[in-house]
Order: sequence, then C-alpha cells, then structure tokens
Amino acid sequence: MSTLKELIDQLPPDLQEKVKNYAESLLINKMKKKKGKPEFMWAGVLKNLKDQYTSVELQHDISRWRVRDE
Repeated sequence: MSTLKELIDQLPPDLQEKVKNYAESLLINKMKKKKGKPEFMWAGVLKNLKDQYTSVELQHDISRWRVRDE
C-alpha cells in the first residue's frame, strides 16, 4: 500500500494543489472546533447584588444603555 505522500506525488500539479487546499481546510476546521464544555467562571460573581436588582430592572437598564450608545 502506498503512503499518502506517494499517492499525492503521482497526481498532476493541479490536483496536488487541490489536495493541499483540502488538507489545509481540514486543519483550520479542526482548530475552530471548541474542545470540551464551556467554563462559566463568571457565574455567581454578582450574587452579592441580587438583593439590589431584579432581572427585569437589569433588562431595562441594558435597553437604556443601548439606546444611549446609538
């Protein structure tokens, strides 16, 4: 059985370029994939403020900030 390099070397230059492009796209897609579960290290950081604000109040504040920044 031939090695991958031997097979590619037998191809004409235009097909070798296609193989190269395909291999590069495989590597890029592999690097883009997230590995494992996301970590929510920020979860609970604002728990000391839970008695001061409700989620509805925070939603209204965020809406006001968005309008002001536009």
